[in-house]
Amino acid sequence: MFSACGGGNSESGSDVSGNIQIDGSSTVYPITEAVAEEYRAEAPDVRVTVGVSGTGGGFKKFTRGEIDIVNASRQIKSSEQEVAQQNGISFIELPVAYDGLTVVVHPENDWVKEMTTEDLKKIWEPAAQGTVKKWNQIRPEWPDQEFHLYGPGVESGTYDYFTEAVVGESGSSRGDYTASEDDNVLVQGVSTDPNALGFFGFAYYEENQGKLKVVPVDDMDDSNGTGAVTPTLETVKDGSYAPLSRPLFIYVNSNATSNPAVVDFVNFYLENAGELSQEVGYIPLPAEMYKEQQQKFKSFTEGSAKK
Repeated sequence: MFSACGGGNSESGSDVSGNIQIDGSSTVYPITEAVAEEYRAEAPDVRVTVGVSGTGGGFKKFTRGEIDIVNASRQIKSSEQEVAQQNGISFIELPVAYDGLTVVVHPENDWVKEMTTEDLKKIWEPAAQGTVKKWNQIRPEWPDQEFHLYGPGVESGTYDYFTEAVVGESGSSRGDYTASEDDNVLVQGVSTDPNALGFFGFAYYEENQGKLKVVPVDDMDDSNGTGAVTPTLETVKDGSYAPLSRPLFIYVNSNATSNPAVVDFVNFYLENAGELSQEVGYIPLPAEMYKEQQQKFKSFTEGSAKK
């Protein structure tokens, strides 16, 4: 799906003007908003609007040509690519950082020291709805008390990625949990409920770790037998926090590259994403990967690495 579509050079920030519409993932939002805030100082005549409708909601707008850039916490689906093609939308896929989906409980929870991917599957698989409701149904030594689940809504790329990694099928889970596209709502829910369990992006845990307890995860499919691993900058970057480490993306509408402000902003984004992603709690890509993305964008290389 890769094709070269010409090239372009960034204008200097102070010389450009215009509007840029961005929407999508709540997970990628802190990075993009941090970049946009810095960029506004460089290019005060460019109006950058960043919305949060979830990865799925963002792709719906993106594939209809309603926005210039979509924040995505997963790669574009083949069904979304088909809609884009039907609407004459081509795009440039750019990884911008790494994230580790983080499983959390209330700080007063003293029985969950770690969880396996099998434990998480028992809790979140569709068959668990209405039947698996208590901690001791997961492990008999855990309390005979009902747990309460918090997680992203079904439009979220975080939800898609988690369900694929844990349940084995993207977008498939029990439905009887408190769902929100706003990760701060999930943080609030878990931090005020001693029987809560939830998951969201690493940055939201980092920002609220004083009122949450992180749960190390043991990947039962790991043939190396590394045991339970806690998400950190290091374990996410080196991939040992499996299977819940993932790349984060922005997608640029190729038609939008005719707007000098969009070209300038994306170049600025790729130049600064490493530093700014770490500032807001994410894990930067290796420096050489940012150079690769800059080259990909400079040559306007279209398509997704996911077939």
